[in-house]
Amino acid sequence: MKPNSNWNVPNILTVIRVILVPFFMLTVLLPGDENLWRVIAAAFFMLISFTDMLDGKIARKYNLVTDFGKFLDPLADKFLVLGALLALLKKYSADLGDLLVWVTLVVILRELAVTSLRLVAVNKSGKVIAASIWGKLKTVSQMVAISCVFLEPVIVTPYLHTPDYLISIIGLVFMMITTIFSGVDYFVKFLK
Repeated sequence: MKPNSNWNVPNILTVIRVILVPFFMLTVLLPGDENLWRVIAAAFFMLISFTDMLDGKIARKYNLVTDFGKFLDPLADKFLVLGALLALLKKYSADLGDLLVWVTLVVILRELAVTSLRLVAVNKSGKVIAASIWGKLKTVSQMVAISCVFLEPVIVTPYLHTPDYLISIIGLVFMMITTIFSGVDYFVKFLK
């Protein structure tokens, strides 16, 4: 494949990530042994999240960065995170209550605003606004917080006897803060 081709390894990994999101959501929502499904869902989520890091490293190392990839990669992250949050809301809203609702709302609003802004920027200047350090921190905080929601009741709470979802709550609050700051950062960059 040509280096500037949209169908290179990093972009194919990104497309696969988008395709896997509904299957991941199914693992969250399936009935059965709760602890087993939490671990399976967390492992699936982490595997899909790992492809995000992998495709970026491959794209930079082999000079396979494309505008298509710069646009699709963050979109794939949005699908994964929003899919995870919606599945968590369906399955665990009684456990995490209003916090999960607010975090999901903030993430959805931020993603809609930033995606719209990126489309305007592409139409206006033809350039894609690449993710900043805030965007990367937001993505990492989302991956960690969501993984905690799955795994904390199975791994942490039974052995350390911590209050239910303590680490998850801290992670979700941090995730909400980084989500807001990364959204503000995109708007500041766009206005410059």
